[in-house]
Amino acid sequence: MTNYNHDIFQRTELLLGEQLMQRIAGARVIIFGVGGVGSWCAETLIRSGIHHLTMVDGDEVVASNINRQLMATTATIGQPKVEVLRERLQAINPDAEIQVICGRYNAETAENFHLGEYDYVIDAIDSLKDKALLINNVTRLTDTCLFSSMGAARKFDPTRIKVTEFWKVEGDPLARTLRQKFKQLGCYPERKFLCVYSDEILPNQPSATSLQQSAVSTQPTPNGTMAHITVIFGNMLASLVLKHICQK
Repeated sequence: MTNYNHDIFQRTELLLGEQLMQRIAGARVIIFGVGGVGSWCAETLIRSGIHHLTMVDGDEVVASNINRQLMATTATIGQPKVEVLRERLQAINPDAEIQVICGRYNAETAENFHLGEYDYVIDAIDSLKDKALLINNVTRLTDTCLFSSMGAARKFDPTRIKVTEFWKVEGDPLARTLRQKFKQLGCYPERKFLCVYSDEILPNQPSATSLQQSAVSTQPTPNGTMAHITVIFGNMLASLVLKHICQK
């Protein structure tokens, strides 16, 4: 049994009770991708009493992250995202066991992640190929629950953010492309899983700067994002974990 700090979580305990708080503290969660969605998910989980958290992300903070990512400030530019975020989360709950992996989940590294050791896997990965791989691998496991984020870019209206089973997601380009990827691979998720998504798609408003950058870059053209959308995506993912624990 994992003990939790009653002083920190007294208000949560008033709502959920001690037994559920113990179950939350004992759950093991891993988050892949701690950008605009994953970073907020991580903080909500820690503030809700999750004690065992692993975060995986290979990127460093850059200036364009500041508009939506929890740990991104002008003072943290150039630092590994997972390290900056861990420092913040440990300041919230010094007793939490927070592990970080500064790397990516892909075909070369997948065998290094023992996904069956976790109760919950949060998919907040941007890369289509790596996202499809993670989804297929987690859904093969019978005792590990997966929750996945679809695209949070090019959204503005928070009332259009929803939760549904992956194959029922409508109006989301990432979900549609993922389905095509599974068909191309000839390999499909072995069980159902819930996704956070929005059916809203707004056009980018290209500036002279963004057009110039895209002309010289080999990376895909970035999409516009808003903090209030990515925050809600992340918090909804966290809520799915907490709800599942409480309903077990």
